[in-house]
Amino acid sequence: MKNQSPFILVLVVLFLFGCSTDESNTKNLEIEPIPEGIYFPPIESSDWENISPEQLGWNTAKIEELNDYLASKKTKGFMVLKDGRVVMEAYFNGHNQNANSNWFSAAKSLTATFVGIAQDEGILNIDNKTADYLGANWSQLTPEKQDLITVKDHLRMSTGLTDHVGDFAPWICTLPSCMDFTADAGTRWAYHQGAYMLLQEMISKNAGMSFQAYCKAKVGDRIGMVGNWTSQLGLNIYSSDTRSMARFGLLMQNKGIWDGRTIVSEAYFNEMTHTSQNMNKSYGYLWWLNGKENFLGTTSQDLIQGALIPNAPQDMFAALGAQDQKIYVVPSKGLVVVRSGESAGENQLGMSSFDNELWSKINAVIN
Repeated sequence: MKNQSPFILVLVVLFLFGCSTDESNTKNLEIEPIPEGIYFPPIESSDWENISPEQLGWNTAKIEELNDYLASKKTKGFMVLKDGRVVMEAYFNGHNQNANSNWFSAAKSLTATFVGIAQDEGILNIDNKTADYLGANWSQLTPEKQDLITVKDHLRMSTGLTDHVGDFAPWICTLPSCMDFTADAGTRWAYHQGAYMLLQEMISKNAGMSFQAYCKAKVGDRIGMVGNWTSQLGLNIYSSDTRSMARFGLLMQNKGIWDGRTIVSEAYFNEMTHTSQNMNKSYGYLWWLNGKENFLGTTSQDLIQGALIPNAPQDMFAALGAQDQKIYVVPSKGLVVVRSGESAGENQLGMSSFDNELWSKINAVIN
């Protein structure tokens, strides 16, 4: 036994040294803890806190595949936020962080938001009839039929006005001659561009400033979102950089509150992001809703059974625009996902098959 003692001592020393070395290496490989709470980027700064996919336990091996897919689908900007912090930010096809893209119909969701602010401020009441804010002759309907239409009907696409699908010019016309009767208000859902634009006209006529100025003062300036409105194709279209789109999504993730300041009331936010009528369960107030039992598209009256985007989280709601502009908000995961660019292949005004394909690629990373 005496002859074995030095050997045993050496083994003990080596074991202790090895344990010490392994522990040290383990500490060097430790991943930073995930920050708690929602982060809001500064209003007048390009600084933005980041969190790595590794910290979140995401599958980083799939990120390159996601980026390749985005680039191949004519994407310009792509961002993923986790509780306000940037996890992914990438630009493709000649785009960059400072370049603007059109939101197209994703700006409908922005319009719904500042209409809610106008209601909070007492400028209008969405339960009142449209004529209270646009006058008696805003449509060619009889007074009895016209008076059935409320501001809320414009928000939920239930005015009953003829949507002129396939007849492009009057479809985006706001003249009284373009506002004709198909069904009583509240009995038919149809994606009506002209009826939507009248919401902006209501703001301009009743807020003491143009809807563009109102949007900037009440939303943009308060959350650091920088963009502008232009008239294109008969529509008022908003454009901004990708980060401004993400800021708006973050405001929505936090139920209309930005860094402790209420931008739009929680009561209105909840109405806006839940089913607004029974004809299209997947539509709120100009927001698209996932996880519902059915949906109507933008150009058809054919009711489709099932969720809007099956591969996406069920609680997700989204601002969706032509040429595949996307602002996805996922409350259960604390995620905001933004995609801007050209059409990924299927020209639709809102949801397209690209949504489901994209979420299959995103899931491969975040799950």
